[in-house]
Amino acid sequence: MRRFAPLGLRTRLIAAFLLVAALCAGTTAALTYQQARNAILKQSQDTAVSTLRDLVEAQTTQLPMPQQELQRLVGELGKRGQPHPWTVYGEYGKLRASSNQGATTSTVISERIRRQVSANPHGAFERTRDRLGNLYLVVGMPAVFKHNGGREATGAVFYAVVSLDTEQTTVDAMVDAAKQGAVPGLAIAVIPALLAARSVLRPVRDMRKAAQRLGRGRLDTRIEVRGADELAGLARTFNETARALEQSVSELRDAEARARRFAADVSHELRTPLAGMLAVTEVLDEGAEDLDPDTAKALRLVSAETGKLAVLVEDLMEISRFDARAAELNLDDVDVAEAVTKTLERRHWTDGRVRTDLPPDVRARLDPRRFDVVLANLVGNALKHGGAPVGVSVRTASGPEGDRLLIEVADSGPGIAPEVLPHIFDRFFKADAARTRSTGSGLGLAITQENVRLHGGTLHAANGPAGGALFVLDMPLEAQV
Repeated sequence: MRRFAPLGLRTRLIAAFLLVAALCAGTTAALTYQQARNAILKQSQDTAVSTLRDLVEAQTTQLPMPQQELQRLVGELGKRGQPHPWTVYGEYGKLRASSNQGATTSTVISERIRRQVSANPHGAFERTRDRLGNLYLVVGMPAVFKHNGGREATGAVFYAVVSLDTEQTTVDAMVDAAKQGAVPGLAIAVIPALLAARSVLRPVRDMRKAAQRLGRGRLDTRIEVRGADELAGLARTFNETARALEQSVSELRDAEARARRFAADVSHELRTPLAGMLAVTEVLDEGAEDLDPDTAKALRLVSAETGKLAVLVEDLMEISRFDARAAELNLDDVDVAEAVTKTLERRHWTDGRVRTDLPPDVRARLDPRRFDVVLANLVGNALKHGGAPVGVSVRTASGPEGDRLLIEVADSGPGIAPEVLPHIFDRFFKADAARTRSTGSGLGLAITQENVRLHGGTLHAANGPAGGALFVLDMPLEAQV
């Protein structure tokens, strides 16, 4: 069956239908042929047996029987053959006679029928073939006389050899007719096979198209239910599943939209008071040295936490813009080596902690501000959670989608745990669940990935061959808005 699996369902249904039709037609033809053949041969056989018996019983025999008498009897019997002319052979002791004036015996008369005739006073018969394959009926009938209410054998036996060529011709004609009718019959069977396959495949095709539309997001897709069979039940189940899925997705979308709107509203509302708080903490930080140590420590803690809250609010505002599809690219032609160098200089990472491999004359069309955020987040994450030195390498490559910009950021830390890798870009994900507080918002890598996607690129995280985490940025040299 695996060999025929690649064939289409229509082909397999038609093949199965034709196979069943062929088996039914073949079985019916075989049974009909067997019954008709037996009926034809039995009719000829019964006629020959009863005729020979009647003729033998009607003859008067002289005992002991001389050769002339035996020859006379077979001559008389040979003239009255039914249903076809026959040849009669007579045997009496060592005497032999034939009605065709030729050989006194026949090769089709076997020893078996001789034994059967000698054991049965009512005679015996068998169908046999000669050396050329011709079919014959051999009927053996002993000559008997009645004595004391019984039948006594006279010792004379007569064998009628009847050719069944006519019956064989009739049977062969039946076989030929069956063969000639089989091909048109199978050809005609193709029509109901096509109709049956069409009736079965139409719901299957409808369901496939509906599943494709459902997979493309058309959750309002439904299938027209026809009939009350298993396929109709499957269509109803599909419709119920699609309806439940549409309702669930709608509820999830509404909940997600509310959550995004809430985060955006909260971030926006917090922005103004946080700006005031930052200004106040900056003023207080300047006079912290004139305060007592405990008050100065508390003031610096409040200032640090206010700064973290401001970073979190800015990150939430940024991620909300991505969720709302409101983020835009402001593209410009940028020298990649120069852009990387400026990013490192702004963060004061030019003290040897970051090593660069920046080929000259690599220019790309991208958003400078977002590219700065991407590179700063990757290098800052490597320095914070990995270890120095951090390597930043830039190169270009050609692919089926055009020229690509490849940037690799590798640290010298212990690497990323295998169970962490699938979630490294998740929002608010932290590799160390016990470390609930950190200087970051937990949104840095998520924002980085969204900025890369906005440029039409991808960002992958893995462990380098020499240890340490490795982030690979792959984006087109010519980003499209």
